[in-house]
Amino acid sequence: MTPETPSTVTPEVAAPVGRRPAQPPSDTRPPPRQRTPRSPRNLQQMDVVTAVAAAISGVSLSWLIFGVLTNGVGWFGFLVVSFVLFLGIFYVATYDRLGRLAAVDRTITVAVTSGMVVVAIPLILVVSYVVIRGLPALRLGFFAHSQSGVTPTEPATSGGGAHAIVGTIEQVGLALLLSFPLGVSCAIFLNESRSRLRRTVRIFVDAMSGMPSIVSGLFIYATLIIPLAKDSDLFSFNGFMASLALSVTMMPTICRSVEVVLRLVPDGLREAGLALGSSRARVVWSVVLPTAASGLATGAILGIAREAGETAPLLYTAFGYNAMNWNPFKGPQESLPLFIYRFIREPLESSIQRGFAGALVLMLLILLLFGIARALGRDRTKARRRRRFHPIHTLSVALSPARGRA
Repeated sequence: MTPETPSTVTPEVAAPVGRRPAQPPSDTRPPPRQRTPRSPRNLQQMDVVTAVAAAISGVSLSWLIFGVLTNGVGWFGFLVVSFVLFLGIFYVATYDRLGRLAAVDRTITVAVTSGMVVVAIPLILVVSYVVIRGLPALRLGFFAHSQSGVTPTEPATSGGGAHAIVGTIEQVGLALLLSFPLGVSCAIFLNESRSRLRRTVRIFVDAMSGMPSIVSGLFIYATLIIPLAKDSDLFSFNGFMASLALSVTMMPTICRSVEVVLRLVPDGLREAGLALGSSRARVVWSVVLPTAASGLATGAILGIAREAGETAPLLYTAFGYNAMNWNPFKGPQESLPLFIYRFIREPLESSIQRGFAGALVLMLLILLLFGIARALGRDRTKARRRRRFHPIHTLSVALSPARGRA
C-alpha cells in the first residue's frame, strides 16, 4: 500500500457560536471626482459674474466704512480700500466655488489685469489729448515747409516743420552711426569674452543707462563747444554736436538690448562652431551675430526711438533754428523736440497748436519705429520649420574655409 499524500486543502475553521463569519472589508469611499483641465484664459460666464459681484460688494463695503461709519479718507484711499476688499471677496467666492488653486490663479490674474488698466489709462489720456490738440493744425504742408518768414500772429496752419523733421533724421542718424558699432562691440565683450573687466564695464554701462540726458548735453557743451567753438565751426552749435550728445545716451541702450539678444543664442551653436576648429572670434562673427541679426536691428531701432524724443541735450548743442539747414556740421539746426519746446512755451494759441502738431508727428514717428522693432523681433520659429532649417549644415557652410577665403 502506498502512503496517502497529505491534502493541501485548508480545512474551514468553524465560526464560534453566536458570531457571524468575518467579511472582507468593503471600500465605501466615493470615487474621486474627475476635474476637467481648464486654461486660465478660458473664462466662463460665472467668473465674470463673480468678479462683478465682488466689485460691487467691495465698493459698497468701502462706502459703508468711510461714508457712514467714519468721516472718510479721500477718494484715493477709498479706491485703494475698495480694490483690496474686491480682491478679498473675489478670492473667497472663487475658493468656495473652485478651490484654493483656482482662487489664487484668478485673483492674481485680476490683480495683474487691473495694474495693466491703471497704467494704460494715463497713456490713453495723453495720446488722446495730443491727437485732439495737434490734429487741427496738422496739414500736408507741415511736411514740406519750414517756419522761415512765418510770424507768430499767423494761423497755426501757416508754415510747417520740415526743417525740424530733417534735423531730427540727420542728428539721430549720425548718433546711430557713432553709437551702434560701439554698443554692439561692448555687448559682444560683455557676453562672449571671459575678461575680468566685464564686471567693471557692466557697472559703467548700467550707470550710463540711468544718467540724465541733460548731463550728456552739458558734457559736450563744456568739453567741445566752449573751448573749441572760436577756432572751428565744426565744434560750434550744430547738428553734429547734438549727435555726439545723443550718442552718449544711445550707446548704453543699444548695448543692453543687444546683450539680452546675444544671451538668447543657444550655447550649442557656439560649442558646435568651436568643435569644428574655428576660433571664438570666427564663431561670434559667422554664427552668433547672424543668428541674432533681428535682435541687432531691434536694438538699433529702440535706440533711435528713445533718442528721437530727447530735448535736454539739444538745448546746449543744436540750439535750434527756424529755417531749413541741410548741413548738420555747420550752423544751428532744429529738431522736433526743440520745435515742440519752442512753440509750447509761447503764449499765443496758434504757436501752441504748432507745438502740438509737432508732438503728434513725433509720436507717430516713434510709434512707427516701435512697430518696425516689433516686426523685426517677432518669433520666426514656425517659418524656419517650414523652410526645413538644418543647423549643422548651415553651421558647416558658414564656417567652411571656402567662405572664409571669399
